[in-house]
Amino acid sequence: MELKLVQIENPDSLNFILGMSHFIKTVEDVHEALVNSVPNIKFGVAFCEASGPRLVRFSGNDEKLMELAKKNMLAIGAGHSFLVFMQNAFPVNVLRTISQVPEVCRIFCATANPVQVIIAESEQGRGILGVIDGESPLGVETEKEIAERKSFLRKIGYKIG
Repeated sequence: MELKLVQIENPDSLNFILGMSHFIKTVEDVHEALVNSVPNIKFGVAFCEASGPRLVRFSGNDEKLMELAKKNMLAIGAGHSFLVFMQNAFPVNVLRTISQVPEVCRIFCATANPVQVIIAESEQGRGILGVIDGESPLGVETEKEIAERKSFLRKIGYKIG
């Protein structure tokens, strides 16, 4: 077995979700979950088929985002994994809905940070062991930073009061 790192190509720092599922129906069901969750969401979803023709299956409503998802999934190449790139929505808006899609087994990350995917490769194929999401902490927040965090969440409408 060989370990590899695959950098998610995300030139515009878009939000994305990387996960694991178990069936070709994933592409259509994730597509439906997204359009039913957020009006005006733009997205591209790609899925690595693990048996049969073993294609990267894809869907979406934005060509650029579909191309980005397909390109990244070809680089990752791990069976039954999927990737969603999105605009006009944040992972927090769709994460619960996607995780409730019957085929979805696991979410590895939901972020706009730089991400490296840790891949194990054997003679059979590839699997995702985990991800490196963003960078390591530089310290612990102070009272000032706690106040800034709370103010920010209220400013963008995620908390009240």
